[in-house]
Amino acid sequence: MTAAAAEVGLELPADPVTAYERFHEWSIASRGEFWALVWDTFGVIGDRGERLIEDAERFRDVRFLPDAMLNVAENLLGQPTNEMAMIFRGEDGEAIDLTRAELHDMVARIQVVLRDAGVGVGDRVAAWLPNRPETYAVMLAAAGLGATFASTSPDFGVDGVVDRFGQIEPLVLFAVPDYVYNGKRHDCLDRLQEVCRALPSVASVVVIEPGWLDGVAAAPITFESLPFDHPWYVLFSSGTTGKPKCIVHRTGGVLLKHLTEQVLHCDIRPGDRVFYFTTAGWMMWNWLASVLAADATLVLYDGAPTWPDHNRVFDLADEVGVTLLGTSAKFLDACAHAGIRPIDTHDLSSVRTLTSTGSTLNPEGFEFVYDAIKTDVHLVSMSGGTDLCGCLVIGNPLASVHAGEIQAPALAIDVDVVDEHGASVATTVEGELVCRAPFPSTPLHFWDDPNHERYDAAYFDRFEGMWHHGDFISRSLWGGYVISGRSDATLNPGGVRIGTAEIYRRVDTMPEIEESVVIGQPWENDTRIVLFVKMAAGHDLSDELSTVIRSRIRAEVTPRHVPAVIAAVDDIPRTRSGKITELAVRDIVTGRAIKNVEALANPEALEHFRDRPELAT
Repeated sequence: MTAAAAEVGLELPADPVTAYERFHEWSIASRGEFWALVWDTFGVIGDRGERLIEDAERFRDVRFLPDAMLNVAENLLGQPTNEMAMIFRGEDGEAIDLTRAELHDMVARIQVVLRDAGVGVGDRVAAWLPNRPETYAVMLAAAGLGATFASTSPDFGVDGVVDRFGQIEPLVLFAVPDYVYNGKRHDCLDRLQEVCRALPSVASVVVIEPGWLDGVAAAPITFESLPFDHPWYVLFSSGTTGKPKCIVHRTGGVLLKHLTEQVLHCDIRPGDRVFYFTTAGWMMWNWLASVLAADATLVLYDGAPTWPDHNRVFDLADEVGVTLLGTSAKFLDACAHAGIRPIDTHDLSSVRTLTSTGSTLNPEGFEFVYDAIKTDVHLVSMSGGTDLCGCLVIGNPLASVHAGEIQAPALAIDVDVVDEHGASVATTVEGELVCRAPFPSTPLHFWDDPNHERYDAAYFDRFEGMWHHGDFISRSLWGGYVISGRSDATLNPGGVRIGTAEIYRRVDTMPEIEESVVIGQPWENDTRIVLFVKMAAGHDLSDELSTVIRSRIRAEVTPRHVPAVIAAVDDIPRTRSGKITELAVRDIVTGRAIKNVEALANPEALEHFRDRPELAT
């Protein structure tokens, strides 16, 4: 970070916190210069062009490096050397180590398959695949040809796949015959036939299985030179409130954003081994793919992260020398509940950085990491999402970590916290998370949204001229950020806005409770708080425990946070990326239809919330 500042003649103070603040201020004030600096510093292959920014009246119309030309696959693939590109381990013991040269060869052969299917610039290539090396190779082959790539994981059902891929009309579909998860092998071929019947645009289906590229002779890899804003990915929203939105992401903007997050914020260095537990249906898959451009090695795992026990991820870290261990708040919470202490059972000396995203990491999660995993690790809690394929708030390797807080706004991201009128609020006051200035990884557009009506409704209709992210957040005294939950799931009893994270922190850390979900139920012209708890093994929800829960929330937060109703459930619905879906629970409780059940990993869990007698009185 200091070296990058020196490149533009910016002198930073010795104090690391002040230095970061100064550099961040410059990156906001000089956005065009900052993103050009990222291009130059990290040696992006291509022609940057002369113009740095093309301003426009609308936030979404601003263009960065508008004359730049590049191919993102060329930047990720690098040279065909014997350096390790990917290390893959499967739940069932399968192991693949792939050098850069071997990855080049695989990409070259897949491009032959794609060209034979007629794929060219602007076509779509879809992957219904696990988190395997072949999935990344398919993406790289498509990007090299200028095609747009979209992926989802094989645990999606037929409707979930069709709802996503059907909108973008792919020319080629990649799939697998089966996959392993949680000790079981799951067949995909029957579902694949149904998917193909429902996707008339698909001219070629490629099933990835042993020997699938035998007989395909490699030709030189094609790297089409493409504009900075050429579509690289289509990512999909969770779809819990309707058919998933197809979010089209631009090549150059996502690449530069990921380079800043990975190298500057997460301290990824050449030769590092970077692991993130993800599937091909979560944006962290796309984030992990970009690590190749930082000259680091991808460490891939496919299967259940807790099979055969919760130490599996930590076993992998020791086996291959992981330097960045990517997790989620849900996973860390599950490890804490399981009572494991990797600090006592594993080496983990290679791990410098541990990241957490997907949902809010509460203070107890921070304490668990430093007490039970590693004392000298940089814990990076970060938050952003599918909408920008990156982060708004993230870690700062120059600064101290404070429990329960995300350390800093991302470089060149003009984060603010505002009230309902769009005015900035004071430090420690909760409000809406917004970004006041454009950045290059804003979506290019939504698919089939020619007038940008759905795009504007998603991000700009609430606060004119600002990106509205939909998180309830506050700025801390240390300059970090505390996210309280999604603002569209914010509770409003008595007209007072309450973030759900405040309640989860008190409830989910209790040993009797495995996890919980809290909603607001319309009640007598107001809203009352309803808390559903999934009990830990060997525990039941008693009147005494309910009293303890209420007393703890009242004492540690406020009386307004105390739930009016507490009820036990056998399971809690989650999206396929692992996030608890408060909105789906609320809709079931209030009698609304769930518009897209396929967006849920466990839709059967919804039945635990339907027609509950506790909610009628």
